[in-house]
Amino acid sequence: MKSRNSRVSLAVVATILGWMATVAVVNAATDPGVRPGTAAGNSIPGLSADEAMLFQIGQDAFNELEGVGDGLGPRYNLDSCGGCHSFPATGGTSPAVNPQVTVATASGARNVVPAFITANGPIREARFKFRPGGARDGGVHSLFVISGRLDDSGSAVNCNAMQEDFNAHFAGGNVSLRIPTPVFGTGLMENIPQNVLAANLARNAFFKALLGIRGHLNTNGNDGRATRFGWKAQNVSLLVFAGEAYNVEMGLTSELFPTERDENPNCQTDKVPNNITGGGTAITDPRELLSDIEKFSLFMRFLAPPAPSATVPGGAASITHGRQVFSDIGCALCHTPTLQTSVTKVAALSNQPVALFSDLAVHGMGHKLADNILQGNAGPDEFRTAPLWGLGQRIFLLHDGRTTDLGQAIQEHASRGTLQFAPSEANRVIENFEHLGNAAQQDLLNFLRSL
Repeated sequence: MKSRNSRVSLAVVATILGWMATVAVVNAATDPGVRPGTAAGNSIPGLSADEAMLFQIGQDAFNELEGVGDGLGPRYNLDSCGGCHSFPATGGTSPAVNPQVTVATASGARNVVPAFITANGPIREARFKFRPGGARDGGVHSLFVISGRLDDSGSAVNCNAMQEDFNAHFAGGNVSLRIPTPVFGTGLMENIPQNVLAANLARNAFFKALLGIRGHLNTNGNDGRATRFGWKAQNVSLLVFAGEAYNVEMGLTSELFPTERDENPNCQTDKVPNNITGGGTAITDPRELLSDIEKFSLFMRFLAPPAPSATVPGGAASITHGRQVFSDIGCALCHTPTLQTSVTKVAALSNQPVALFSDLAVHGMGHKLADNILQGNAGPDEFRTAPLWGLGQRIFLLHDGRTTDLGQAIQEHASRGTLQFAPSEANRVIENFEHLGNAAQQDLLNFLRSL
């Protein structure tokens, strides 16, 4: 039998442990959140007058709303590029209020809003992992159809396309979700040579091996060029990136993607391709000469990267220390702080440092982040190292927007191995993060929100 004194001692210990737990909760590092203001959306410095004009033409097209008279649909996710890429400025990612909820029934459309689309959640696209027979799918399944919409003249669209049963596929675990990737600074990213990416991937091999970091470049199947745009680095150039998005997000065809994704003859509202080079009458006007996807790619190519800030909580000292912590625990081994562009004909893009915080390679992230989608030579749990510039002004985080909390997003990088998936390459780095004191963790979060 324990003495009264031992019982008192145990009670005191329990009280102290409870107090320590309370203190830990109070002092735990917290995400400072999306910082105010707009630090992005401008053209890159040093453009010529002609390049600046092309940037503006591209931006106008990027923000243009497409209607059924333009060829929207028959299946689509939204009706403009700028609608998806809108926060904190044109070229960004999901805004706080999701426009997909409104566009689902705009102009008389009769779509049901899927359960994974909410008014205060991120804009999302849906990919099906498998087809009914069990074969892999992996393609984008556009959420909405134009059936019931009024065309640009006010007449009803004679389309009988049926919306897919997304809720059933989602409930069955067959849906992979993705949010829009920001396109800030992508012209600089496009001009980083492949040999620079390969050399960077091979750099610090000993330390990467020690932490279990591998990674590889995704490549084009025809010529082996490194692909670098999209969540799995699946697109080789900004023009391909623009053309594919035009097709799968809005259902609009171009010279690059000339085939309708739904060839239902009752649902074709414009000639195919819907938009081509020189498709207007005044071909001396660049606004008419250039196709939409060329305009989109020019806008993205000349769009400046976001500017970092020193105004997050903690100030400059915290940010400086947080950047050192970022490097010390191994984050920078994948999120490469700076790469360099090559010599190119656009002077503003030539021989420029690119502070993107990414190696543009794909890495195995384990079962917690795995989407079971194959793209190029990116496997079912592999994702491109997300560029972190502009992170301070992103609301929704990770490829599917599952969280708005930066600390949780960091923790989601870690996962143990399963029968299907190897352990995440980030496990050791996340362990290093977890072993930091609260102050160092807070400085790291402050630094990330300063980007």
